[in-house]
Amino acid sequence: MPIANTLAYLMLALWPVASWILFTKLDPARALIWTVLGAYMLLPPVIALDMPVVPGIDKDAVAGLAALLAVLFLLRQRVGVLPASRIGRGLIVLYILSPFATVLTNGDEIWFEASGLQALRIYDSVAVVANQAIALVPFFLARRFLATDQAMRAIVVALVIAGLIYSLPMLFETQMSPQLNLWIYGFFQHEFSQAIRFGGYRPFVFMPHGLWVAFFAMMCFIAAVTLMRVGPAASRPGQVLVAGYLLVVLLLCLSAGPVVYALLLAPLVLIAPPRLQILVAGLMVAVVITYPLLRGLQMVPVQDLLTFFTGMNAERGASLAFRITNEELLLDRAAERPWFGWGLYGRGLLHDPVTGQINVIADGGWIITLGTFGWAGYIAEFGLLSLPVGLMAREALRQPAALLSPFAAAVALLLAVNLVDLLPNDTLIPFTWLMAGAMLGHAEALRSAWKAGRGQAAGHALPPGRTVI
Repeated sequence: MPIANTLAYLMLALWPVASWILFTKLDPARALIWTVLGAYMLLPPVIALDMPVVPGIDKDAVAGLAALLAVLFLLRQRVGVLPASRIGRGLIVLYILSPFATVLTNGDEIWFEASGLQALRIYDSVAVVANQAIALVPFFLARRFLATDQAMRAIVVALVIAGLIYSLPMLFETQMSPQLNLWIYGFFQHEFSQAIRFGGYRPFVFMPHGLWVAFFAMMCFIAAVTLMRVGPAASRPGQVLVAGYLLVVLLLCLSAGPVVYALLLAPLVLIAPPRLQILVAGLMVAVVITYPLLRGLQMVPVQDLLTFFTGMNAERGASLAFRITNEELLLDRAAERPWFGWGLYGRGLLHDPVTGQINVIADGGWIITLGTFGWAGYIAEFGLLSLPVGLMAREALRQPAALLSPFAAAVALLLAVNLVDLLPNDTLIPFTWLMAGAMLGHAEALRSAWKAGRGQAAGHALPPGRTVI
């Protein structure tokens, strides 16, 4: 972990105060959105506050915990954690408790000639279970407070505002190189060579890597396109300018993947009805959830993809070939302990048999999860993230078109493309969980209204559900 200055740790420690202020000034929905989104944008990455007993509290953890404290002690409201869906309940239990099985099946040490990897202990399972539970806090809170049409619009509007604000430091770093995290928090969060691309600089600002910044810029651009389509005609010229500006910012991030996502999603958001947008999102998550199985069965045409991308750009083709080679090696490693994985400390990676140095790179979030927690962990995590879109797609097939919010459709697409991006990258963030929880709550509210035969738009009370917090 890099050495950060005092301000970095102070910012982490004081974020609950900032969250408390947001909850006193804004309605709960917007306060929750900005607590999570603001932490992601402003707090230092990589580092964490070391706490006794509990795992380290980093920017991801502090976002959810700060919001939870405000809800419990300022708003004095309880939070239901078990959704109406039985599948959802099972996935939550599996997600939180499966690390115990991972620990119990990894009690062996792994030795090399010059070093070794320690066995897992019960303490490790406690720490991981705590991390899993903390990761779900934005999911639970969003299901409670962001299920309405108005909250869906608030998510989209917040992304546009956030994109406009963040564009200023992003543009600064495209010209001056990524320096802000170093100047303000005292350390650089990654390898500087990763910031140089196509003869220019990729902005990092206060996110883990330039890819995260580019993906964030893509989300903000798609949100702006949504407002441009839905907004009143009188405000459309200004919305076109905002969307165009955010597109330029995205292009200056110098990351091809998010640009491709934007070019595919923007026409869909502009032209397709909300029902079709939601169904496309459902198809995207179906591909993601089955991807490891298809890869394991050699049913993904990786060689054809490699040939295609190499023909377009030799550098991109070489990068893809490197990723595919590493995925194959890691899949073979994961297959040795398929159900509950290898656990922590890099046990699921490949190491030099003499020195013990890691000699493989895990980029995709799916392969990291599969190698660490096995199929149980993968199904739990990706199932929980995919389920809300799947439930929303079910509602899209039977609800009248007038009840399908264009803002909910946009959030469904953004959540789905985030899942797609977890195949090449590990870009799972608290805002992803927030969108998943919001989508789950919205789908449940639509289903509740449909079952009651009221024919009303979603946005009323959620089904009771069980309350644990």
